[in-house]
Amino acid sequence: MSQTRRIMLIVSYDGTAYSGWALQETTPDTIEGRLNEAIFRLTGEKTEVIGASRTDAGVHAYGNVAVFDTDSTIPGDRFMFALNHELPQDIRITSSRQVAREFHPRHCNTEKTYEYRILNTQICDPTRRMYTCHFSMPLDVDIMNEAASYLVGEHDFTSFCNAQSQALTHVRTVKDVHVRREGDEVIISVTGNGFLYNMVRIIAGTLMQIGRGKGGPAEMKTILEKKNRAAAGPTAPPEGLFLIKYEFLDGIPEPEQE
Repeated sequence: MSQTRRIMLIVSYDGTAYSGWALQETTPDTIEGRLNEAIFRLTGEKTEVIGASRTDAGVHAYGNVAVFDTDSTIPGDRFMFALNHELPQDIRITSSRQVAREFHPRHCNTEKTYEYRILNTQICDPTRRMYTCHFSMPLDVDIMNEAASYLVGEHDFTSFCNAQSQALTHVRTVKDVHVRREGDEVIISVTGNGFLYNMVRIIAGTLMQIGRGKGGPAEMKTILEKKNRAAAGPTAPPEGLFLIKYEFLDGIPEPEQE
């Protein structure tokens, strides 16, 4: 007699060819859709994975998290290898394991880290155009870091939220924001307990404006206080955004012993 189990996947993907993570009736090519198809081909089961983060079209990930239920007898740690045979090369499962049936990646005490990568050169490098945002004006990383410091803590991030968001509250806690330069790239790293629709991309767009000299670092504090999307900078394009990792602060519950 089969016993339904819950399997957790760590998913890495190049989001260039996809219309984001979440299933869409009008666009079948999504990360979630491809995972569901791969599981069906492997197990014969129609299922819908539950993703921790619904990344937008063109956004990439090293460590998104998903779970699904299965009656398959494949060991939890072997799904990684089996599913990778069924997935396109721009989606890879980097880890898999069985977890408790009640585990839900969106209903946990978590921290997640995003990075936004800016190619800060006069001319765009065509080989990196899908993985960075090209910005030709010089950026002052020290000024960007000073501006970013105003975002740390619990704030109402209405100014950094897409107006179409349906979130019940715009209050979020940002644990850390820092900006670093690596060669000709400027990388913005943001860690928090949750993010609003387009929040990281709007933070990146605003920091680029301040980094080029449009307003001083303290302008970031004013933008926060206004609680008005029009006060912040533009939404940076999706290709520079990477979901780096999830941390489950209370741990991941193990399955009950059979």
